[in-house]
Amino acid sequence: MKIAITGKGGVGKTTLSSVLAHLFAEEGRRVIAVDADPDANLASALGIPKEEAENIKPVSDMSDLIEERTGSKPGGMGGIFKLNPKVDDLPDGIGYRMNGITLLTMGKIKAAASGCYCSENVLLRSLLRHLIVERSEVVIVDMEAGIEHLTRGTAEAVDAFVVVVEPGQRSLQTAKTVYELAQGLGVHKVFVVANKVRGPEDLEFIKKNIGEMEIVGSVSFSHLIMEADMRGSSPYFHSADTVQQVKELKKRIESSLP
Repeated sequence: MKIAITGKGGVGKTTLSSVLAHLFAEEGRRVIAVDADPDANLASALGIPKEEAENIKPVSDMSDLIEERTGSKPGGMGGIFKLNPKVDDLPDGIGYRMNGITLLTMGKIKAAASGCYCSENVLLRSLLRHLIVERSEVVIVDMEAGIEHLTRGTAEAVDAFVVVVEPGQRSLQTAKTVYELAQGLGVHKVFVVANKVRGPEDLEFIKKNIGEMEIVGSVSFSHLIMEADMRGSSPYFHSADTVQQVKELKKRIESSLP
């Protein structure tokens, strides 16, 4: 099972990613949770203590590793580097492990116009492709509001592409943009999760404005999620209602896949 989760910043995609990771691990599945959002906070949402989370270094910042695997120094001008670097040992080698979950923090994919960042991009994309295409574990990718980390070959191997929305026009517009990008990359299953739903009116608003995308479930607004965030703890351990709602949408996603 390979799941990519995206949406506008602040909609709750990291909360969903963390709860799904714990639910799969609870079933005895091996899980790789990938934080592919430059504003990385999946570690906190998983419940990794703050002192340890602060020491987790993004792959994009591991200059020595990037040079070792690609043959090119990050940010270097020109030169030759490997387009297919060795990455299969990285999840076990640099991942943070807790309760059946391995966390990998990717860091930022650099824009093409921002300078010579080719070696970082090659390593990040090669690693993500390996995780999604070749690994047997459950892989959950928490992404920013876009799909810059995915190439066509990688995107086509994603089992479920989940777009998290909240009641609001900006969130829904982002969802529609991401949906179009995903379709262009050959993603076949795109689901919507309605988050921070305060009542039937919120859910109806989202349904009316989401277009042809499929709503696979909803998660109610919860003060307990906010409290968990303030404590630097995982919502999985603080909001039983949220966990149950995510468990139900997880079942719907699984039952809709071949």
